[in-house]
Amino acid sequence: MEEQASNLNFLGLIFTVGMGFLLLFLPRKYAMIPILMSACYMTMGQMVVVGSLHFSVIRILILFGWIRIIGKKELLTVKLNTIDKMLILYVIVSFLTYVILWKTPEAVMYRLGAKYNTIGLYFLFRSLIRDLNDITMTIKLIGIFMIPLAFLMAAEKLTGHNVFSGFGGVPEMTVIRDGHLRCQGPFRHPILAGTFAATSTPLLIGLWIRNSRYRSLAVLGLISASVITIVTASGGPIITYLSVLVALTMWFFRYNMRTVRWLIIFALVSLHLIMKAPVWFLIARVGEITGGTAWHRAALIDAAISHISEWWFVGTSYTAHWMPYALAIDPTMADITNQYIAEGVNGGVVTMLIFIFIIVQSYKTIGKTIRLSNEISKKDRIIIWSLGCALFGHVVSFFSVSYFDQMVVFWYVLLAMIAALVPFIRRVREPAITCPSTMSDVTQIALPTA
Repeated sequence: MEEQASNLNFLGLIFTVGMGFLLLFLPRKYAMIPILMSACYMTMGQMVVVGSLHFSVIRILILFGWIRIIGKKELLTVKLNTIDKMLILYVIVSFLTYVILWKTPEAVMYRLGAKYNTIGLYFLFRSLIRDLNDITMTIKLIGIFMIPLAFLMAAEKLTGHNVFSGFGGVPEMTVIRDGHLRCQGPFRHPILAGTFAATSTPLLIGLWIRNSRYRSLAVLGLISASVITIVTASGGPIITYLSVLVALTMWFFRYNMRTVRWLIIFALVSLHLIMKAPVWFLIARVGEITGGTAWHRAALIDAAISHISEWWFVGTSYTAHWMPYALAIDPTMADITNQYIAEGVNGGVVTMLIFIFIIVQSYKTIGKTIRLSNEISKKDRIIIWSLGCALFGHVVSFFSVSYFDQMVVFWYVLLAMIAALVPFIRRVREPAITCPSTMSDVTQIALPTA
């Protein structure tokens, strides 16, 4: 295999150095700007290669970020909670199982790079995001960066030319499928670009409700997110977009979500018993409306279940026989367009279950915070609810794509925002032990001013 060489051009170098400088010296309140801006406007094509180590712009900024949080002692503010510990366990288990499966030095280096991204991004965000104000600021920044990105991707839709191709890593001419341009901007795949926009939608609605000062920004961000979702011409992001809107309406049933969950389970089991095909082939039925390769997604789930004996222990290095076709770039593997299955294929059933448990624990954290109805304003509870809706968007999206490139930035920033609620819950509960004189004392201790 030919070794990839460094290809960081002059513009990419200036951008990287500038973002690194900002990451080192910006106040913590604005320190998310370089990472989020890079994720929105820089492709993975800009890369520095040192031996067998590949450093994209994001990976270089992770290094700058850790120099910052260690030097400023911001990392010390992170008190490990269940989400943090489970993510560390996920990194350890998924690394070990992958290395055991492949047994090559290349596998070790590849997996180390992936786990560098996970630990590096997540705990960088955990060090910078500490309360609801930080969560609001992060969502605000996502909305700001979404607007120019929507203009650039709309221009791509009109011209068929991707302006981000100058950085490498994405094609110059937009891919066409079934007569539709599938715009992708700086992302490596249109589905990931659309997923970023769709999963950001509930966050922007939460921002609009929580703070009237940001309503104009939130509206522009929502329009931009809708534009990006549409121009990708991908069924998965459209389904995710609709899913998060449905999740937002569940706010009115927030005190009955246990009942709602059981009704959903009952409906799925009933359909599974009634339908001729397994219930996951509903994905294929939906795909007949939205377009795309929904049948592949449903058939992949069916194949993974049928071949569970091959991957349950530490994963598998051969899945080409699962589907009627294999990957063009790797004839030994099927196209694993499902994050849950990808976790199993790369790390066995234990890795998959830990990954799912992180999601479950994140929902528990959101639920505990929402139930603090006497200590938190309704507007604050709605923006916290929007985190759960965004998480639901990712849960849905994971059935149609496995994340790579800068999409992982937005996944880990969401987990970090949710994990930041844990110390907030503790601060609310601690005054109950010290017996403050009034409920206003509890609120003052628990909630920073907006």
